[in-house]
Amino acid sequence: MKADDERGLSVILIYTALLFFLLGVAARMKMSFHHRMELSTGGFVIAAVLATLAILLFLFSLRKRS
Repeated sequence: MKADDERGLSVILIYTALLFFLLGVAARMKMSFHHRMELSTGGFVIAAVLATLAILLFLFSLRKRS
């Protein structure tokens, strides 16, 4: 995979992680139901995993270009 492709994929992963983070925040605000806490926790976990993958992919793309 080219470095430019990896950078593009890392940007997509960052914005997907942001989307899941915002989903977790919205679920935490509407915690009047029991199942909202599970959505909130799941959203935060998925956001953390996607952000980690995006950062690693971005760092690998920088290493290839040098």
